[in-house]
Amino acid sequence: SPIAPFFADWLYNNMTLNLREQAIANNTPLKHESVHLTDLVMPDLEKIDFELLERMELAQQICSMVLAIRKKEKIKVRQPLQRILIPVLNTHFEDQIALVKDLILSEVNVKEINFLHDGEQSIIVKSAKPDFKKLGPRAGSSMKEISAAVNAFTDVDLKVLEQNGSIDLHLTTGLFTINQNEVEVVTKDVGGWQVAVNGKITIALDLTISETLKQEGLAREIVNKIQNMRKDNGYEVNDRILVTITPQVDVNSSVIQFKSYICNEILADNLLTEDLTDGELIDINGIEVKIKINKVYGNRK
Repeated sequence: SPIAPFFADWLYNNMTLNLREQAIANNTPLKHESVHLTDLVMPDLEKIDFELLERMELAQQICSMVLAIRKKEKIKVRQPLQRILIPVLNTHFEDQIALVKDLILSEVNVKEINFLHDGEQSIIVKSAKPDFKKLGPRAGSSMKEISAAVNAFTDVDLKVLEQNGSIDLHLTTGLFTINQNEVEVVTKDVGGWQVAVNGKITIALDLTISETLKQEGLAREIVNKIQNMRKDNGYEVNDRILVTITPQVDVNSSVIQFKSYICNEILADNLLTEDLTDGELIDINGIEVKIKINKVYGNRK
């Protein structure tokens, strides 16, 4: 923005006002009159929480993977899903994700994260194949033998590769270290699940939408549509409203089950389901209903 430099100086001058007044009183003017002329402060590495940075990076990666699956499967984020499965690499990995679990679930609208430990039956089936473009220059004439070894990787081999970032292959020509970025990990999707891999992180997302999840998704969609209607009508954020929706079986079920949630979100004093001669025709996940909203009174004191 063209005004950003001026705003930065305005902010700097306000934040240093006391220092500036003291400097004038002591006849020792500040060295710099503009934030753009000051030196960057060197970071104090001892104050950086590297554990926090690590778990926030894990949270960001997991959220991105889940959202990518939702986009691929055309499932809106407003539609809640039940669970994410994450194979555990080690105790530290599990502890770090557990500390940001609530943040992840909130961001991707999923109910729970389940960790998979060694020995537990998993719906996540992995295999590996070599990245010939990356391996070719290093492998040379051993490429055929390396390819066979990578194709034969077991779950144990893949876990070593994920944990260490590399794995040693014992070839007829000697020891050959293959790096994680030189191998493509392939997952097999099982009915109702989608699996994604990003480096050391593997997730499986349960795509099954139960009747309860479907009704909650409809409730969230109703909230979204009515919030848009409030905005279009020019209502203030704290205006109370009365809402009427034409009867429809699925919508009725959602309204009954999640009425308190819907009313709290849209600031409605009441939410009724009855026939309307007027109202706005709204599409809620493929269901057409009429919705009418009226402001009950203005700002609540």
